[in-house]
Amino acid sequence: MRILVLSDSHGDCLTLQKAIKAQPTAEVVVYLGDGFRDFEHCRPLLEGKRVYAVKGNNDMACDYPKSEVISVGGVKIYLTHGNSEFVDYSAGRLIGVAMDNDCTLALHGHTHIQREVYSDGVRVFCPGAIKSDEYGVVDIIDGGIICIGIKIR
Repeated sequence: MRILVLSDSHGDCLTLQKAIKAQPTAEVVVYLGDGFRDFEHCRPLLEGKRVYAVKGNNDMACDYPKSEVISVGGVKIYLTHGNSEFVDYSAGRLIGVAMDNDCTLALHGHTHIQREVYSDGVRVFCPGAIKSDEYGVVDIIDGGIICIGIKIR
């Protein structure tokens, strides 16, 4: 099962649309904050998909939750923008929160830097920032979890 992971569009709706259109086989779409209006504008492109979104530190007038725990393909996933878990400095707090919620995958935005970290049984993935032409996909397969950072060309 493929998850499209998006974050930090900061007004770049066109690149957000490109990323969504580039992954038509994604059954699940996750938006990790900072540009909720852009994401809402793209909702018609997401018809028929499971959609989850959390608010970013710049999404003041947004009703999205700050974090959420979801289950996809038998994998529990912690979703957050990341500022509350201080991901600018380390993944440690995020890993702890994910563990407290029995999650084996944590997805975050905020840093605008694509990265993947694995520690204490938790895989942490940041897709980068749409405004920098970056997004990610997560493939959940029988053998595990594959995180892929993608740069739009």
